[in-house]
Amino acid sequence: MNLSYWELKSWLTNIDFAIVGSGIVGLNCALQLRHRFPESKILVLEKGYLPQGASTKNAGFACFGSLSELLNDLKTHSEEEVLGLVKDRVQGLKVLRETLGDAIIDYKAYGGYEVFLSEDELFQECVSNKDKINTLLKPLFDDEVFSLKPNLFDFSNVETQYIFNQFEGQLDTGKMMQALLNKVRQADINILNNITMESFSEENDRVFISTNQFEFSASKLLIANNGFAAQLLNENVKPARAQVLITKPIKDLHIKGAFHLDKGYYYFRNIDDRVLFGGGRNLDFKAEETTDFGQTQLVQEKLEDILKTTILPSTPFEIEHRWSGIMGVGVQKKPIVKQLSNNVFCGVRLGGMGVAIGSLVGKDLASLV
Repeated sequence: MNLSYWELKSWLTNIDFAIVGSGIVGLNCALQLRHRFPESKILVLEKGYLPQGASTKNAGFACFGSLSELLNDLKTHSEEEVLGLVKDRVQGLKVLRETLGDAIIDYKAYGGYEVFLSEDELFQECVSNKDKINTLLKPLFDDEVFSLKPNLFDFSNVETQYIFNQFEGQLDTGKMMQALLNKVRQADINILNNITMESFSEENDRVFISTNQFEFSASKLLIANNGFAAQLLNENVKPARAQVLITKPIKDLHIKGAFHLDKGYYYFRNIDDRVLFGGGRNLDFKAEETTDFGQTQLVQEKLEDILKTTILPSTPFEIEHRWSGIMGVGVQKKPIVKQLSNNVFCGVRLGGMGVAIGSLVGKDLASLV
């Protein structure tokens, strides 16, 4: 790359903190570092022209886990661990809302609904365990989280009741990330886009970083690229692609809220008189374990079929747009936030809960320095 003396001096010299990834985690990490070290020079590297992974691709759910998801988590985690996961998600959402403000991110406390297909045995399992999970979560909410609601939105081929979560909400992902980016720029933190970090090494208390465009060094390196972490780190985190579609505006759309279906593998919501609908990676986990953006016929056809037969059975609709994002997942749901060496740290594996825990993971990552 043909860099001038001025460019090298202003952007790439005397870097105190280099952060990889300008998503929710990376930007919150940068803000926390600025708060702790007001005079430091902070540089954020982003491989995309916008935040590339999931931070600008998600559905905008302010959620912390449906009843069936929490029951499923209890099969591989202790009650204490599950309570800890929910606590972190709730705290993370609080940090996000306090950092940016509900009006700016267009936060709506419409609640969350878990919908079950007809004759799904999971529904009875959830009903039977509802009180148990409410008791488990009582220390966090001091009220019952989950309750039963009738089929208010006239979905077809589903159980006659939903499981309602009064504490969930939704937000505008684009407004959230614009506000976060603005805060970072106002804090005199540089973000360089279309820069992919390819490798790094440590020597004499500095980290030497090679990118697809240039090389430089920093005192500390903080890696926050979540679903792409395996390209740089030997940690237990795998990419998971999430495919999404959105309809054209629908007149008199009656759906309002954040909806979970099939253990949370499908999710949909209202936004701007449209239905946003995503999920389906459970149809072929291996194919969706990729860092390649795009869609597959298998998943897209299933999303459209559920829209037609279940969500909007009596309402004509057209698909306007499709996209995908890359999450970071693993066997354990707890994020990996740790020091890797003297001067290298990471905050990755958000498990599809980036909106909920990303702000907290970013602050925790910065606190390791």
